[in-house]
Amino acid sequence: MRQVLATKYRPKNFDEVIGQPQVVQALTNALDREYLHHAYLFTGTRGVGKTTIARIIAKCLNCETGITSKPCQTCSTCQEIDSGRFPDLFEVDAASRTKVEDTRELLDNVQYAPTKGRYKVYLIDEVHMLSGHSFNALLKTLEEPPPHVKFLLATTDYQRLPATVLSRCLQFHLTQMTPELISKQLQDILKKEKVSFEAPATHLLAKAANGSMRDALSLLDQNIAFGNGNIKTEDTKSMLGTIEPTALYDILQALLQKDANGLLDCVDQLAQKAVDFSQALSDLLSLLHNIALTQAVPNLKREELTTALQNLATQFSQEDTQLYYQIGLLGQRDLPLAPSARSGFEMTLLRMLAFTPDQSSQQRPVMTTVTAKKPAADNTTSSAASWSDLLNQLGLNGATLALAQQCSLKNRTDNELHLTLNPKQKAFLHEKHIKRISDALTQSFAKPMLVKIDLESSTAETPASLAKKKEEQRLATAENTIMADQKVQRMMDTFNATVVKDSIRAED
Repeated sequence: MRQVLATKYRPKNFDEVIGQPQVVQALTNALDREYLHHAYLFTGTRGVGKTTIARIIAKCLNCETGITSKPCQTCSTCQEIDSGRFPDLFEVDAASRTKVEDTRELLDNVQYAPTKGRYKVYLIDEVHMLSGHSFNALLKTLEEPPPHVKFLLATTDYQRLPATVLSRCLQFHLTQMTPELISKQLQDILKKEKVSFEAPATHLLAKAANGSMRDALSLLDQNIAFGNGNIKTEDTKSMLGTIEPTALYDILQALLQKDANGLLDCVDQLAQKAVDFSQALSDLLSLLHNIALTQAVPNLKREELTTALQNLATQFSQEDTQLYYQIGLLGQRDLPLAPSARSGFEMTLLRMLAFTPDQSSQQRPVMTTVTAKKPAADNTTSSAASWSDLLNQLGLNGATLALAQQCSLKNRTDNELHLTLNPKQKAFLHEKHIKRISDALTQSFAKPMLVKIDLESSTAETPASLAKKKEEQRLATAENTIMADQKVQRMMDTFNATVVKDSIRAED
């Protein structure tokens, strides 16, 4: 019977362990010097080698040639550990044995000497799943362990371990493996297995494994069966439900054009190809990440930063890219709660569309010139209805819009706008935002326009304060309307009810 690849190519010594050089170096040095601890804790995500390294340590401690970082692999002890038959290696899945009775039963025999080996080794996987009472039982043994006992603990969530347990273990964190490293390992295995393959297919499998070598080998087994003994790129894409980059570009183009129908058409096309919408959202986030990199560092050289992606990056503002990425992250978090993966994906895209700042209005504004002949109060109000009106037509967004909303108009010439900003709001002030305001004015007036912003206190209204005042007036009107409503009055009288004023919303 054919052996599954994840089992067949499981490392049997430290030389075969890949992707964890720091951990391997620390352990081999300690073993060679016999500088041993009684408890080791291995942390990291699934499939990165926690229990594999623990089993190798068990061999190193009990190999018949002596304590060594290079077990012989030929003695009966090494072979029995590899086959899972060694009497002094106790492997426990804490996820299925969480009760304190299970832990006490396991630890009752700790005091007795090993049956065959040099040490009794307790390998407890997913140790964070133990109950509080079980941890207390384990802690007592960890505090005063017999000299012939070693504990090897593994967990994917070390933060759930009590500090008292953490403090009594040597902790080693195993990192996720890079796609490049996984892909190379898959290719080496395929060559040993004499299976023909296309290199791009192994790259896809490595990416889908998300840093887990075990997951990568399981996917490879599935791919060999899917491709009838061959690893081809198109078969791999079909098996994984991989999305072509052009499909993601179409989604971003629909967002750019504010085309809701186009977005839904893109989702329909993905559904027809039976894609994994969770993976689709992850791929979209990766694309937005690469766009953000391109926008921040235009000359950055990376394989994934293609010419097509660089061209797409020029069509989005950095603010929109960051907005879409943040919405995508929230959508990814909420996806398991959605009625279906497709509906969750659709809602994430529609949310991106809904929260995209409106930049469609590019008409030339009509600006009222403020003269010194008007009374001071009128001058203040007029300077704010004129600057506020103009601002609404400039199509600014993000931090640039926030700065402009906090400014008040001091004066204006034919080619310059002089604004003031309260010193308390100086955190908004940045040269790039001033330039964007100037560029927007230049485009709007069809002639060069300069913007100057001084930090000084002013009694003049700002667009932000005007908007707040208008909102307060609308809320006051809405509150008065509600309180005057006869039905509301009857409900208050009958049920001794009150109106929660903070819940009142004024409709446009």
